[in-house]
Amino acid sequence: MTMSASVAPVGEALEKLRAEAQDVVRSLRGRLPHLDDDSIDLILRGARSHYAWQDKPVSREMLETLYEITASGPTSMNTCPARFFFVESMEAKQRLAKSLKDKNIDKMMSAPVSVIIAHDLEFWKELPFLFPHEDRRPHFVGKPEHSEVTAFRNGTLQGAYFMIAARALGLDVGAMSGFSNQIVDEEFFAGTTLKSNFLCNLGYADESALFQKLPRLPFETACKFL
Repeated sequence: MTMSASVAPVGEALEKLRAEAQDVVRSLRGRLPHLDDDSIDLILRGARSHYAWQDKPVSREMLETLYEITASGPTSMNTCPARFFFVESMEAKQRLAKSLKDKNIDKMMSAPVSVIIAHDLEFWKELPFLFPHEDRRPHFVGKPEHSEVTAFRNGTLQGAYFMIAARALGLDVGAMSGFSNQIVDEEFFAGTTLKSNFLCNLGYADESALFQKLPRLPFETACKFL
């Protein structure tokens, strides 16, 4: 469903909204200059990818909150190309299982929710709503390669926001790339402008399946000052 175009504020109304936005950021920074170490550990440094799950459902309210937080993350020109499909029913999981490598089927079937993180190649049709102060659709109309690169890049960013937001809400995640994008797209998105990116299992983990955390590249290897 394409959203109706937004009306871009102008003049005093625009200046008032800008001032309010600046006050919100300054107020937040004043209340919370940075996260504490435990919070950082929860979302990234101490977080783990999970492969086994407790038999505990994730509520629809929680999923709506998760999306609301995810959608707040920045994307180029506020394009917001990511689309999230929450696979919960046995019928839908059996369809999704067709795309998975054998070793990933049990991981997906046992998760309370498996999420297909996709992107819409015609995301630009929503720009009159998402970016109302200037018509940016001509940047993408008739330019499928540029549209696909933009959708993939920004949809991947939103997928990362989704995983961090889930951890911040107390959920656990297990992203998966061991599957066939072609089969997912044929099974769920045939005849549409949607393309799958990656899958993410979501729920409350059974930590007994964890193994030791693998090493990460040190600063000196991954980073350079230019």
